[in-house]
Amino acid sequence: MFRKKNKKSRKHEGVNLITYIDKISPISEQYRTIRTNIQYASIDKQLQTFVVTSSGAGEGKSITAANLAIVFADTGKRTLLVDADLRKPSIAESFILDAHKGLSNLIADIDTGVENYIQHSDIPNLSILSSGIIPPNPSELLASQRMNLVIEKLKNHYEIIIFDMPPVSVVTDAQIMSSKVDGTILVVREGQTEKEGIAHAKNLLDRAQANILGVVYNATTRADKVGYYYAYGADS
Repeated sequence: MFRKKNKKSRKHEGVNLITYIDKISPISEQYRTIRTNIQYASIDKQLQTFVVTSSGAGEGKSITAANLAIVFADTGKRTLLVDADLRKPSIAESFILDAHKGLSNLIADIDTGVENYIQHSDIPNLSILSSGIIPPNPSELLASQRMNLVIEKLKNHYEIIIFDMPPVSVVTDAQIMSSKVDGTILVVREGQTEKEGIAHAKNLLDRAQANILGVVYNATTRADKVGYYYAYGADS
């Protein structure tokens, strides 16, 4: 969908990073609109850490997380994209980076400086923390006090931190992390995500007292509505 083989995109030609490949496309503009809405989602508190999740698999959460990270980095903010999907990670492959040195290693070795695990992309202001070695107990790692310390350390280095999480209706990881961050974004996919699935995902996030910022509606067939964002109302 977003692939475009040109000189600029060779390193990323297997990845749907439209905001890197074609910054003037309508889809890239929609991601920038999402970024703006996130920035103005809270008047009283600056939002720094975000979870991106979905109700089920294949709804575009990782693509959304990556493209949001790029448009935040484009503003000059020091941005970190964290692959916190410790079950089926994809971010390192997307950016052609080392997947075996990342978040799980940092959690286990919290006393080591975070810079030893951060990798730099070829996109200005954007750094990547890949998943690291896939652990046998992802939920326990993410719920640990060590993970809290990791978040605090990362916040000292980056202005924007985006965590790509597994689907919230499949495992508890996204619920756990949503309780630790400033805001959560739910990705749904046209023609795939059912209304009941969205309601169930929102209920799970509400139980975790997540600050649900809104929904990204992905893969719509209406060209003028690709990836739009809206905030939840009181009756949503």
